[in-house]
Order: sequence, then C-alpha cells, then structure tokens
Amino acid sequence: MYNWSTDISKMKSGEEKTIWKLEQMINFGLGKTKISRNLLKRYWFKLKLDPDRRKFLAFLLWNKKNY
Repeated sequence: MYNWSTDISKMKSGEEKTIWKLEQMINFGLGKTKISRNLLKRYWFKLKLDPDRRKFLAFLLWNKKNY
C-alpha cells in the first residue's frame, strides 16, 4: 500500500500507524493485502470508518446487524 499524502515516519507510536493503515485499507482499498481480523477487532473502537462500512464489517466480524 502506498499513500503519497501522509508521512508515516512522523507518527508517534506503532499503534497510531496501525490504526492509520487499517483505516486506509478499509476506506480506500486493500490492493493485494488482507486485513488481520485480530487487529481489526483490537482497534475497532478507535477506527474512523464510514458508517455503512462499519455496519458491514461488524456483520462479518460478529454477525451483528446493528453495531
């Protein structure tokens, strides 16, 4: 994944980089990579996602219709 508009070397923590990368992959496309289910669950409440994508992913992760 390549994002030309963000310098990730200036991010403070590894957690911040991980959250940013997850958000980018979900909102703008995965390419050939896969999202780690464990990372997605771990940072679920910190991710800033489109509401419709959040509902869809919640359905896939926990089989819940409203999350």
